Parts: sequence; structure tokens; C-alpha cells
Amino acid sequence: MSNKIIIAIDGFSSCGKSTLAKALAAKLEYVFIDTGAMYRAIALYFSRNNISLLDPTAIANALSQIQLHFEYNPHTLKSDMYLNGENVELQIREMQVSSKVSEVAAIAAVRNFAVAQQQAMGQHKGIVMDGRDIGTVVFPQAELKIFVTADPAIRVNRRLLELQATDPAITIEAVAENLQHRDHIDSTRAHSPLRQAADALVLDNTHINKEEQLEMALKWARERIAHD
Repeated sequence: MSNKIIIAIDGFSSCGKSTLAKALAAKLEYVFIDTGAMYRAIALYFSRNNISLLDPTAIANALSQIQLHFEYNPHTLKSDMYLNGENVELQIREMQVSSKVSEVAAIAAVRNFAVAQQQAMGQHKGIVMDGRDIGTVVFPQAELKIFVTADPAIRVNRRLLELQATDPAITIEAVAENLQHRDHIDSTRAHSPLRQAADALVLDNTHINKEEQLEMALKWARERIAHD
């Protein structure tokens, strides 16, 4: 396709945003950028280095020491997150990081740091980026904005299945509490809160499967690409 656009996918955690974004990018031969992985990598660095989230100086110093990039993994056929040259794709998916990532991402300095990198990645278009503020802050000019949502109980079950792969002892109660905590922080933070862009198309995947979700998003994308 000669015309390339920016596709911004936002929504709450465990709504299937990344699954949709990866599949959509593959179909369109676009670059997929997992912004959540960026915030998770920052949270991992903060945790490893005992960075206080209440210390702006320590946060600023830590951010100056962080280098993030994605590398394609031929074994998994997806891009892995690298933190200062280390592949941290597995570590950033653990509950220890999940329990802190929303608090870290709520810090203005952290978001400014990540958003600048995200905007640079989209300069040449042809990208699918998912997160919490892509259509409202990172790329308000995106040609296609999708807001993904799902019933909370469905989201909890999806997240439980994901975490059980690495932590069989995890309970549904712990997962539900974690998602409620993240939803509250994501929606009420002062800097770039999660909200639906006025011109976003809503995709509720509570009662549809991944294939149906992808077909819907692909139809929207092709319409926008043809119109651009």
C-alpha cells in the first residue's frame, strides 16, 4: 500500500489491545509499537534500582540512564523490548512489574520521556501503536483511532490465563484487584489520563473473537487508507 497512516489503539488493560495491534500491523505490513512494554521496562528499571516514585530528582536521573528499543525476535515472530541492551520481554510481564507500571506511567516526567520516543517512531507513518493516550496525546492527528473495551469480568479471566503461564499460583482475586487498581490510576492520573478520543471508533470485544475483532479493525483501516 502506497498510502500509510497512523493507527492509534487505546483502552484499558487486558482488553486485547496489543493482540489486535500486532495482528493489524502484520496484515497491513505496518510497524507495531507496544508502548505498554516501554512503560513496563521503565518500571522494571525503577524497581531494580530502588528509585522512589516520590523523588523527582532520582526519577530524572534514572530516565537519563534508560535506553529503550525493540528488536524483532525470529523465534516468536514479534518484537521484544530491550532495556539498556538487555532483552527484558519476559521480566516486564511478571506481576511484580504489573503491580507498579500504572503508578510509574502516571509520572509526568516518565510520560514525557516515553511520548517523545513514541512520536519519533511515528514520523514516517505506517505504524500501529497501542496504549492509553495514543489517540489523545501521542498522535492526536492519527488517521484511525480505535478505543478497545470489554466487560471487566472478561478482562480478568483473560489476564488470569496470561499470568498462569508463568505463575500457576496466581489467584483470580489478585488479578481482579490488580486490574481495578490499574484502571483507577490510568483513568484518574493528572497527566495524560486514559480517555476515549472524541473521534475514536469503539470496538467492544466482549462477545466477539480475535478473528472478528481483527476483521472489523482491518475494514476501518482500509477505509481510512483509501481515503487518505
